[in-house]
This record gives sequence, C-alpha cells and structure tokens, in this order.
Amino acid sequence: MSIEALIENYGLLAIFLGAAFEGETAAFLGGVISHRGLLPYWSASLAAVAGSFAGDQFWFFAGRYAAQWALVRRLMEKPALARVTRLLEKYQTGFILAFRFLVGLRTISPIVIGTTGIATGKFVVLNAAAALVWGQLFTALGYLFGHGIQQTLGHLPLHRHLLIAVAAAAVVAGAALVFRRVKSNGRRR
Repeated sequence: MSIEALIENYGLLAIFLGAAFEGETAAFLGGVISHRGLLPYWSASLAAVAGSFAGDQFWFFAGRYAAQWALVRRLMEKPALARVTRLLEKYQTGFILAFRFLVGLRTISPIVIGTTGIATGKFVVLNAAAALVWGQLFTALGYLFGHGIQQTLGHLPLHRHLLIAVAAAAVVAGAALVFRRVKSNGRRR
C-alpha cells in the first residue's frame, strides 16, 4: 500500500488522534497533506479541530473525575502547575481560550482547569471556540507551507514534501522551547 493510499484511508483519523495527543504538528501536516490534494482541506481542518477539542475535554474530565490516576498525578507534579494555576486565577476565560497556544502548558492546563470549580458547560463552550480557531490556524499554516514549498522547490515526491514539513515543524517547536527556557531563566535572575 502506498503512502498516498494510507493517507487517503487513515489520514483523517491520524490528524484527529495527532491533534488530540500531540497538537500542532498533526494539524500542520494535515494542511500540507490537503495542499497535496490527498484530503479535502475542510476535512483535515475539522479533524484537527475535533481532535484538539476531544483531547482537551478528555484531560479536563481526567482532572475533574480521575485525579487519583497515576498519570494525572504525575502530570500535576510538573513545574508548570504553579504557572497554570497563577494564570488561571488571574485570567480565567482568557486562559481557557489561550492555553493550547502556550508551549508546554497544553496538557496540564485542562487537567488543572478540571480540578477547579469552573463549570463544565463554560469549559466546553470555550474549549470548542478555542479548538476551532486553533485547528483552522495550524491547518491553514500547513496548507500555506505546502504551497510555499511547491513554489520554491517544485512538485516534490510526497515523502520528501512531508519530510520537509516535519523538519520545519521540529525546528519551530525546538525554537519555541529554547525561547521558553531562555525567558524562564531570565525570570529566575
């Protein structure tokens, strides 16, 4: 089975699961794949939206009802907990809308939110709105990146196109982590 056939058969599921558990790279690659014409753009972006929404709802309910799980307890021991709690107390609605855009806070945030008294309905609505923006944004960036690669390098074989996209996503993620560490070290001084 070719990579194209795999993407056509399982691509939407992969984008959904990737957006639920990993995040930006899956949505970004969904955009690249849709640019190549293997999946319709709106299907790829909606899979990213749905995956992001479902993943964050899962973690919210884990914080609300499964705080005794070993995985949830381990996540709650992370140093980011204090930062999430501080931001949530200060900017409740804004933080719920923005946490998926903040590097290093994506998984812990809905768990912490689930442990608070924030109404489930409020979280569902804000999570849906933020997932819609997030999924559309990262899928669109992937689509535009795919277009830029094609304009710059011509029509590459799919595996090379995807490798370039994965490498670009890794560089951006690495730069974001370095920036976060530098900023964090600056605050400690």
